[in-house]
Amino acid sequence: MEITLRRATPDDHAAVARIVFDAFGHIAREHNFPPDFPAPQVAEGMAQMALSHPRWFGVVAESAGSVVGSNFLDQRDAIAAVGPITVDPAAHCQGVGRRLMRAVLDHAKESGAPGTRLVQEPHNTISLPLYASLGFDVKEPLALMTGKVRIGQSPGATVRPVTPADLGACADLCRRVHGFDRANELRDALAHFRPHLVERDGRITAYASAPAFWIANHGVAESEPDLHDLLAGASAAFPEPLALLVPTRQANLFRWCLAHGLRYVKPMTLMAMGEYHEPRGAFWPSVGY
Repeated sequence: MEITLRRATPDDHAAVARIVFDAFGHIAREHNFPPDFPAPQVAEGMAQMALSHPRWFGVVAESAGSVVGSNFLDQRDAIAAVGPITVDPAAHCQGVGRRLMRAVLDHAKESGAPGTRLVQEPHNTISLPLYASLGFDVKEPLALMTGKVRIGQSPGATVRPVTPADLGACADLCRRVHGFDRANELRDALAHFRPHLVERDGRITAYASAPAFWIANHGVAESEPDLHDLLAGASAAFPEPLALLVPTRQANLFRWCLAHGLRYVKPMTLMAMGEYHEPRGAFWPSVGY
């Protein structure tokens, strides 16, 4: 199979969405997990957003004039995030995934990104060795969890939607926890995912970018109790279940989630290349980092 790579364009959205939906659905069925993209429309929305955003880089692989794979690099903030990367099941074992990864990693390097990250599904026996061989290190074991929190927030904690006026304080909190901010990503989330925060005595101590959509949901907090209040308050504010990737090394947070209504769905793994600082607070990553 002869494969060529080229820069993705908005006209590729239908082909990219089909392969994303089919590829992730295939892996989920193999392991009896719920699909990451439960309907074609969800994959279509992701493809349209990534292909049209000026701070996302996309590349597609073609064979005989047809798209057989794609990969993306989210560069909205300082740390670059890889994915989703997908290859048509009919084109597996042809080296397509490695070439797609090389293309986005080369772009990240050329763009001067200090670090590049991704979240991998450890049951995918193809992607984990691929990412490791390309230079990614495992940083956090994660647990995808979903559900409604059964208790309320603590006295003195106000949980409310993030507003544009809060972006500066949220960015400062993220920098204190991670050493960088995700202000542009959070600004985009205001239009789609209803981010929420915790406020104590007029000071923001935690926020979540997309409480009910784990793929886009990152959270940071000064402490684990702040995350407890964030989850409790957001659960009361959203009709749908919460969904997030809990770092299982934060053992108390993991146990708290299990004890208060969230269920474990599947394992995931945070991997990083380049600059990485151990978080100085409580957090959970999105599917990018």
